[in-house]
Amino acid sequence: MRRVLGYVWRYKYLYLVPILAMFVSVGLDMFNPVITQKIIDQVILGGRHGLLFPLLLALLLITLGRALFGYLRDYLFNSTGAKVAVDISNDLFAHIQKLPFSYFDEVNTGEIMSRTTEDVQTIWNTISFAVRSFLEQILYFVTATVLLLMTEWRLALIALTIMPVLLMLALKLEAKIHRAFEKLSDQKAVLNTVAQENIAGVRVVKAFGRENYEIEKFSRENKGYYNRNLSVAGIWAKYHPTIEFLSNLVMVIVISVGGMFVVRSQITLGELVKFNGYVMMLVWPMRAMGFLTNMLAACSASAKKIFKIMDIEPAIASPPAAASPAEFRGHVVFENVSFKYHNEYVLKNININAPPGSTIAIMGATGAGKSSIINLIGRYYDCTEGRITVDGIDVRELDLKALRDNISVVMQDVFLFSDTIAENITFGVDNAGEEEFMAAVADAQVEEFIREMEDGYQTIVGERGIGLSGGQKQRIALARALLKKGKVLILDDATSSLDMETEYRIQKALRKRRDVTKFIIAHRISAVKDADEILVIDQGEIVERGSHESLLRQKGRYYRIYSEQFKDYDLLQKDVV
Repeated sequence: MRRVLGYVWRYKYLYLVPILAMFVSVGLDMFNPVITQKIIDQVILGGRHGLLFPLLLALLLITLGRALFGYLRDYLFNSTGAKVAVDISNDLFAHIQKLPFSYFDEVNTGEIMSRTTEDVQTIWNTISFAVRSFLEQILYFVTATVLLLMTEWRLALIALTIMPVLLMLALKLEAKIHRAFEKLSDQKAVLNTVAQENIAGVRVVKAFGRENYEIEKFSRENKGYYNRNLSVAGIWAKYHPTIEFLSNLVMVIVISVGGMFVVRSQITLGELVKFNGYVMMLVWPMRAMGFLTNMLAACSASAKKIFKIMDIEPAIASPPAAASPAEFRGHVVFENVSFKYHNEYVLKNININAPPGSTIAIMGATGAGKSSIINLIGRYYDCTEGRITVDGIDVRELDLKALRDNISVVMQDVFLFSDTIAENITFGVDNAGEEEFMAAVADAQVEEFIREMEDGYQTIVGERGIGLSGGQKQRIALARALLKKGKVLILDDATSSLDMETEYRIQKALRKRRDVTKFIIAHRISAVKDADEILVIDQGEIVERGSHESLLRQKGRYYRIYSEQFKDYDLLQKDVV
């Protein structure tokens, strides 16, 4: 909570007006018992009926004043609390953007969504209502205590003797319910993850007929969430009724003892009613303490989850005095590079020299380490041994944004945003010119299927590109990369869903971009045969390298891949002959 209050402190001057309104509202409320006493003692019992109208008018004015200042208090506390929540949410989201790929390898989307939405909402609710109410109840308690002691100190001491017990119960409640809320928050994240994954993969679920399995899985986690809620409710039920009982007991004792004082004419009936009004102001904070403790515990649990993420230092960031060349040429060199993931070598002793404008192709079996090589170029991960340079500068010494601004990537798992095709293509650039846009979509062969769409480039593609074929998504992703005009172009199996004819046209267009260094991961010989150098990777090591012709002459792994892929073609040729 201390760090949440740090955000609140930013708006300390905005809180002055609602706090002042709170003081005025509480101050006005203190006059109600006094006026009630006068109505009883002077009007009803004293027979001074002429005072009734002024006293009732005073009550009305107090009520209107409390309503006005209460509105200012609530509105300004809520609006300023919203600013605090927005700041926390923005800072959290901005920090998440800085975290490396490795963080997202370990954390699921549902948990992150819980932190950025529900936990922030919990903090907003707390600082808008619970913190304000907590301060207000303290003000009521202190003021009422002083007035009680001034009115009848003996009755005041009777009322105050139970307050330490109520405070002790409230503190015990806070300690236990805080831990319960932490577990509840964790379970909520798990439940969100199950729901998010099911909805995102609903087509797979339906294709495999696993609806009932997913329903059972969701029900199981939902049951866990239900049990966590029951745990919170059990703690609440254990302490809150006791707090309520002791609060009511104070009222019973005060009325009983006070009634005896009235009978003995030690105080008037109006003074007892006034005293009772102040006791209510004393008791109500104790009653509310359980409820406020409940909210504060939930807020504390949420804040702990949020700041746990915000305390993660990005493992990959720009170094102090990072290099930022005015112009990149795209000369990429791997020097004895090795890379460990979870303490296991994924790459071993990789050496690559890719001069500006060259094309490096990478082939190998699934899991051989192909994608790991290209992930190191943009520092999505850092190599464990050796170094990678771009234009002679170690990538770890380059400004991270400058480095990535000069790299265009088409990833193996194409991701499209729920937006228009045009917005997806221009995602990597600001204010792209029409000529540049059309050149990119032409080279990526996007125009071929856009003509069939009624809204053309303004067509909404849907979540993750639902509604488009795999080949269409790959071509949009390629157009997005080409429009960015990075000096290094990385294609990770970027044409696997395309037919041979479309792939050939794209390769022809890519060859024209002679000022771009290209890294191509592919399984098809047709996609790599024109590369300046082809690397064959196996278990993280380069086992073969060379041009298409030289590798065929070696009759090694590349030759076997070639023979396998063109086997049917050779058989067809024999049948034709």
